[in-house]
Formats: sequence, structure tokens, C-alpha cells
Amino acid sequence: MPADLVLLSARLLDPVDGRPSPHTALAAAGGRITALGDDREIRALAGPGTAVLDLRGAVVTPGLVDGHMHPVAGAERTMGVDLSGCRDLPAVRDALARAARELPPGGWLRGWGLDPNVFGEEPITAAALGPAFQDVPAAVDLFDAHSMLAGPRALELAGIDGPRRFEQGAEIVVDGDGRPTGLLLEDAACALVEDVAPRPTPAEQRERTAAVLRGMAAAGLTGGHVMDGHGLAVLADLEAHGALPLRLRVAPWCQPGGDAGDLARLIAEQGTGGRLWTVAGVKLFMDGTIDNGTAWLERPDCHGESTHAFWPDPDAYTRVIGELHRAGVPTATHAIGDAAVRHVLDSVEKAAGGEGAPVRHRVEHIETVPDDTVRRFAALGVTASMQPTHCCEYTRADHTDNWSRRLGEERASRAFRCRDLWDAGATVVLGSDWPIAPFPPLAVMAGARHRRPSRDLTEPPHGPGQALTPLQALQGCTVNPARAAGEEAAAGRIALGYRADLTVLADDPLSVADADLAALPVLLTVLDGRITHRDPAL
Repeated sequence: MPADLVLLSARLLDPVDGRPSPHTALAAAGGRITALGDDREIRALAGPGTAVLDLRGAVVTPGLVDGHMHPVAGAERTMGVDLSGCRDLPAVRDALARAARELPPGGWLRGWGLDPNVFGEEPITAAALGPAFQDVPAAVDLFDAHSMLAGPRALELAGIDGPRRFEQGAEIVVDGDGRPTGLLLEDAACALVEDVAPRPTPAEQRERTAAVLRGMAAAGLTGGHVMDGHGLAVLADLEAHGALPLRLRVAPWCQPGGDAGDLARLIAEQGTGGRLWTVAGVKLFMDGTIDNGTAWLERPDCHGESTHAFWPDPDAYTRVIGELHRAGVPTATHAIGDAAVRHVLDSVEKAAGGEGAPVRHRVEHIETVPDDTVRRFAALGVTASMQPTHCCEYTRADHTDNWSRRLGEERASRAFRCRDLWDAGATVVLGSDWPIAPFPPLAVMAGARHRRPSRDLTEPPHGPGQALTPLQALQGCTVNPARAAGEEAAAGRIALGYRADLTVLADDPLSVADADLAALPVLLTVLDGRITHRDPAL
């Protein structure tokens, strides 16, 4: 049978050892790599309908995978004004004022990517965002997507006039007189405003998601681990129309306060989906974020905050992990603070002591942990899913940022311990957490290598001892995501029988300088043997 795709004159890079392949060409058919050899041998496998490309010495790696992303939810969340480039309050106010002037009558002012560092040491309040934020229904997400600032009109429409109690670690922040400041912490509080704000139509959501996914493919991504169950119908629709350019594993949320029926539905949903997307796992939260004071730390932060879990009863979380483990369902738990990470590992250890098949559990983020916690990941077989650009873009080497100030010198000095976890034998998977940070995988890999902010690579690195090597960074986006998913026999390598998910780069990512990696051109992206992005220069 003729090949569907033939790539010639290539440098094939298998990330298991990083050594150049003796082969210069490959063929793919039926979504798999079917042949490796020299140009003459592989060209002979082409038929009339085969796509044949001469790569002229470009480098082919296994398809790059984002280990933590929110493509559908993020497509909706990023429809407002982008505040991620604003470095101070005047810039934020100007951006919001420009957007407010363009609103139609009755329209909402929305924004995303607001960096808490723009507030300095002042309280994070809606009043600080300027008059444009007060005159219309307005709400902006802070960069972590765990908090929102809502203006007076939005609070009024949502019926928010004081504090409330929630079944999870959420909060409506109020001043000394009990009046809302506009700051809403965690999903349950933010949802009060989201429920009354305008939502995109299904057609708008589909088109926006499709555009985001095309951008991801152009950046070299062939896959992603989706950490929410938002918009499964959108993924099904895109695949049905041949417009899904990434292979996606979806882990729907399990929130506190659910009942046995909710958990049974999550278990029953496992394995559903299509050829290119599938529900595989469950996402849980053990805490919030350090910047908000909603992480779970073993000692309070400098404001006396981050003292409790997202689950009001942490033992209930442990019981849920046990049930999912016994059902063979892998879990991915958001755990940022040291107490949260420790509790997740304790829960997995307890679950693994019972009956049941081996299950590959994960911890997401792991922003600050002590040595004894680092050593437990490999022993328990728990994947460390990390986002190095969170450290690069939102913290500073001198610890003057909000994240570091809250933690104090000791805990800020053990930030994002990618290398320590790697050296301790853990499977470290890299991702962006888009829309929290930009999704281009080469920038994620670069951040893991240099640990500097992309806006100014002359700044000193935050924790240079935690930098990964070029090969480790590549493995964190290829073989390690496959291993975390239990797919190491089918994905993450350039080998016969493996998936024909491929990323083609203009040069070798292992030899390109750390500072230049993010700008390395992506010439071709291939998913399931199908071209999803092609640079005009190729």
C-alpha cells in the first residue's frame, strides 16, 4: 500500500537518547510511521496520492505535546482584552479604557491575563482599575484564572453584596465594612459573575476554538493533555469536520460537594471520545494559587493566608482518589503549595496500598516543595506535571514579585524544582497551562532551560540550578507525556509503528542556544500522518 506521507532529506531526532538517526527519510500510512530509511528507499514507497516533501535538512522530532492546557475553555476566556503585556496599573487602565470605548450599548468589558504584580504591595481591588471599569458591567480574570476582579455593575447584576459560604475553598473578598472589593477567589465565587455575563454562541465558540487550535498546530503542537471537560461537543464537532489539528486527552473536573452519582458518571465517561480526542482521567484541585493566598501551605504566607485546602474535608479527597484508583482511572491533581502536594502523595500512597491495577496519577504545578516531597514522586510512580514559564514570566530572581514575597525567602528559593524532580527519578512533563501562559512549546522548552522572562532574557534566572538540559526539555514535551499517558509504546518517538505525529524544525533544538530556541521556525506539523501546518518557505 502506498504511503500517505513521505518526508525526505530530513534529520530525524529521536528524543530517547538525542542521537542523530542514520535514516534521512520516513514514510507514514494509516496514521503510523511505516518505514525509515534513506531517500531512495522511502521515495519508492510514494504513490499517486502521496504527499512527498523534501525537508532540505530540517529536523524532525516526535510531535510536541503540551502536558497541561485548556484549549476550549481558554478560547472563551481570551475573548476579552489581553492584559498580559501590561506591566503597571496605568497600562492596565489605558487598555481597559480603550476597550470600553469600543463597547456596544449594554456590552460587558472583559479582560484576561492581569498580572497581580501590577498592584505592587497595594490591595487587589476593582477600584484600582480606573473609571472605565466602574461605568459598565466589567470583569477581568487575573493571570492564574483562579481569581477575577468584577466591577460594581457586574457585582450588582450577580447579586453579590457581601461574603458567602461555599462548598469549596472560594471567597468573595470584602473590606472592613463587609463590602465586596471586587476580588473573587476560585471557581465557585467567579461563577457567580460568569453566570450573568454574556456567553459566546456555539458557533462563536467553535470558530474561536478552531482558530486557537490552528495556532497551536502552527507552533508545533500535535497534542495536549486537557485539564478540564469543557466543550467536549466542540471537539467532537471539529473532528467530524476534519478540523481538529491536535490529539487531545481530556480529564474532566471532579469538584468537592459531588455525590456518588457524579463520581460514577466520571468513571463511566472514561474512554469516550473520537479518534483524535478521548476522555482519559479526572482532574481535581487540592488548593488554589499562591498569588491569591488560596494555596495550601504547611506554614501561612506573609499575610497569614494559604492555610487550607480547596476541599473543605481533605479526607473526602483521599476517599475519591481511592475510588478512582480502584476503578483504574488516572488522576491529575492541581497542587501548588507544599501541604497540598504532600496530601496528594499521601492519598495516592494510601490508594495504591489496596487492590487494583497500576494507575498513573499526576500532580499539576508543584510550585514549592521540600526535599522529602521531591523524593516521593518516583517511589510512588506519580508524574510531575510542571509549567516552567509560570516561574519565568511571573516570578523574579530577586524575589520581589508577589509570589515570592508571599512565600518568603526559604520557600521562594525552592521554586519549580524541575531538575530536582528529574534527578530524583520522577517523570517530568512540561506544559503551558494555556491561557495562563503562552502555548508555543518551544518557548516552554526554552523557559525550562534558561528560567528567564521572555520579555527580557538579560534578567537573571530564577533558580538556575533547576534548569533542564536541552535533551531533558525535549523529552518533557515528547517521551514523557507519552509515558504519563501510558502510551510510550505508541507515541513520543520516531520509530516504526509509532504514531505519525511529527514536528519539523528549521534546526536542531538540542544545539540551538537557549535564548534562541523560542524563535526557532516551525516548518511543518503532522498529526496522524496529516499535515496540519506548513510554512510557506517549505
